[in-house]
Amino acid sequence: MVLVMVPGLGFLYSGLARRKSALSMIWVCMGSFAVITFQWYFWGYSLAFSASGKSGFIGDLHHFGLQNTLGVPSPGSPLIPELLYSFYQMQFCGVTAAIVMGATAERGRVIPAMVFTFFWATLVYCPIACWAWNINGWAFKYGIMDYAGGGPVEIGSGMSALAYSLVLGRRQEKMLLNFRPHNVSLITLGTILLWFGWLGFNGGSSFGANLRATMACWNSNLTAMFAAASWTILDWRLAKKWSMVAYCSGAISGLVAATPASGFITPFGSIVLGVVTGVVCNFATKIKFWIRIDDSLDVFAEHGVAGMLGLFFNGLFGANYVIGLDGVNTGIINGGFLNRNFRQLYVQVAYIVAATAYSFVMSLIIALAINYTPGLKLRATEQAELLGMDDDQIGEFAYDYVEVRRDYLAWTPAKNEPLAEEHNITGGDRHGIPEHSEMINQPTRTDGVTPTGSGEGADLDEKVEKKQD
Repeated sequence: MVLVMVPGLGFLYSGLARRKSALSMIWVCMGSFAVITFQWYFWGYSLAFSASGKSGFIGDLHHFGLQNTLGVPSPGSPLIPELLYSFYQMQFCGVTAAIVMGATAERGRVIPAMVFTFFWATLVYCPIACWAWNINGWAFKYGIMDYAGGGPVEIGSGMSALAYSLVLGRRQEKMLLNFRPHNVSLITLGTILLWFGWLGFNGGSSFGANLRATMACWNSNLTAMFAAASWTILDWRLAKKWSMVAYCSGAISGLVAATPASGFITPFGSIVLGVVTGVVCNFATKIKFWIRIDDSLDVFAEHGVAGMLGLFFNGLFGANYVIGLDGVNTGIINGGFLNRNFRQLYVQVAYIVAATAYSFVMSLIIALAINYTPGLKLRATEQAELLGMDDDQIGEFAYDYVEVRRDYLAWTPAKNEPLAEEHNITGGDRHGIPEHSEMINQPTRTDGVTPTGSGEGADLDEKVEKKQD
């Protein structure tokens, strides 16, 4: 169930991007999971969960290459063998990496992003996972309540995407005019796949078919539903339309907030968390304009901020009876304000601050180091950005179509039957974006190479038009 979240993110990001960069978003999500599969086998699991590493910050290489990882009880539960636990946790890391890839939208090169993924998983995800879930982690010993990954998964992905976006820089201003998601059906499909996978993500984190798993699924749905309603209503007040994109954005932010909280808090607390998350994350999408970082797909607002809220609510609505429903943690964890454990709130805040600062700073360092490495510049060229990442990076396309302008009102309505004779329309007049026209009409280079959009490509466009006529 968790694995299906990776293509779900690909479809979600693909629908949110422009058509000319739609396939590249699916590619980076799937490609990042391939990198994580190797990294987790190589040393990722050992760095995050090795019990013999005593630093409290990161594990050692006791499980390097999945050595010493078979049927012994796992760190997550004595009922789960470690080999199964390591595979399950690999999917968590893979989903987190795919979330970060949203930062590459419409301007990021794919191979440098894959290099970033490997080092990011090693230096960002594994340490924060060790803090929260390793028995020697400093946050684990401090008493942190992080059920399924508010720190390593949500804050880690949100702050890392923000740092990556900062290094990439803003998209060209002319590319932001009249920007809107190109395929809302893909966004909805991606959200559905994510929702399905999230039930395995949160429900499975109780490590058994028990009442705590059922409670986690209930809480996840409650939080998602109320967050979706809150976000949709807030958008309705501006446009007076019931936006499907708003519904999906709210549902995802609710599921994110439920990630650290669904196995700790009460159902009523989940409802309150959903309402607060929908409102706060909706307004958090404006932060990128204040700080002038082009977080293209709002990864920071929907993942980083929502993850912080979920962790914070654990300190308020965490209940020891919910925690003990798995039959393993009965009486071990004390809950939050509901159980008069007032200390828990500042433990949660300290962990939020540490995870936020560390993931942003370390991701920024990694992105800058890769960006200044010869041949690994993170951002594509200006011409590539105009053409689209599908053409420049992938060489394949999500759609086989003849591009038309969005502004249909600028077209002259046809009043008569089409003329029988052949149309003679120059390439530059057939595109709605002036920069594309300039690229098509530019002269052939002196080295004999025909620029993109002229020569055979232009002839092919004319053939397609003739066929459609």
